[in-house]
Amino acid sequence: MEGVKAEAREGAAVAQDLLALGYGGVPGTASRGASCPDFRALCVRLAAELATLGALEQQREAGAEVLSAGDGLYAEEDFLRQLGRLLRELHCPDRALCGGDGAAALREPGAGLRLLRFLCSELQATRLLRLRSLLDPSPRPPLGEGVVEGAGMVQELGLTLQALGLPRPAPGTPASQLLQELHAKISELQPSLPPGSLQPLLSYSLDAPRWEALESLSQSLRDQYRCRRYLLLKRLDLTTSLSTGAQGEAMRAVLIPIREVLTPESDISIAHVLAARADLSRLIPATSMAVRRGTCCAINKVLMGNVPDRGGRPNELEPPMPTWRSRREDGGPQCWGRKKKKKKK
Repeated sequence: MEGVKAEAREGAAVAQDLLALGYGGVPGTASRGASCPDFRALCVRLAAELATLGALEQQREAGAEVLSAGDGLYAEEDFLRQLGRLLRELHCPDRALCGGDGAAALREPGAGLRLLRFLCSELQATRLLRLRSLLDPSPRPPLGEGVVEGAGMVQELGLTLQALGLPRPAPGTPASQLLQELHAKISELQPSLPPGSLQPLLSYSLDAPRWEALESLSQSLRDQYRCRRYLLLKRLDLTTSLSTGAQGEAMRAVLIPIREVLTPESDISIAHVLAARADLSRLIPATSMAVRRGTCCAINKVLMGNVPDRGGRPNELEPPMPTWRSRREDGGPQCWGRKKKKKKK
């Protein structure tokens, strides 16, 4: 009984979100999930507007659909494959919807409403960000006096305030007051999140020795990554410099703007470790069904023919036979052992 009431409340909330966004209400067959053409059509419309507003990271060709409802025999299968790719691109926190068997997950009670709720929330946030950029296209002023614009800490703080919907603080605002406001806002929003969505990856409390050990480990990893990135960038520079002809010029024209912003220094710090959540350690095998569903293509079925033997197997080589020759060039016998001392007369 409680489950039916909760699903009814969720359906009413989703219907209100859809009406606020200018779409119709929730289709009555939403419980059927991806098997319902009306449900697929609604998801296609929401995803199309997200792509139009620039909410997706991957660049697509003009006219290419993010989702396709379809009406053929394999319409549902194609829709689920595209939906899984879209949810991963939007960093959906619902593991059930992003898992391997999307069809079974969408058939569960309330799964279709959860999907619509997530797409509606993403579309609302994207519209607000687009409206803010249109109303205030001028660059943002620095957060406080004496702060260099573009500093990493200022950028992170600005993004945090923007995500929480808080106004930018006045110059000279104490850091303690700003942190208290952030803590109060996060505590206010936390109950509305799904349970277990903000569990930290680092669950141990850090004392002074552990802070020192973490800082030492972070510095060691940064030094290693600096060397590796420097080596990879040097290889890239050499590869582009050796390319000649028209193709080489075209390749350099594309790579030079990208290469100019690449530096050997890493921007990963201890703050990223503290901000990491438990879902970051979720490892998905590259050969799993969920991953292969989005990466498989026709070329995987092409078999390679015979290739020349390049060798490289020392265990199959016979040891070389020794060659015998005379120990002395003049052919005389060679005596071994200690020389006898001459007796004194």
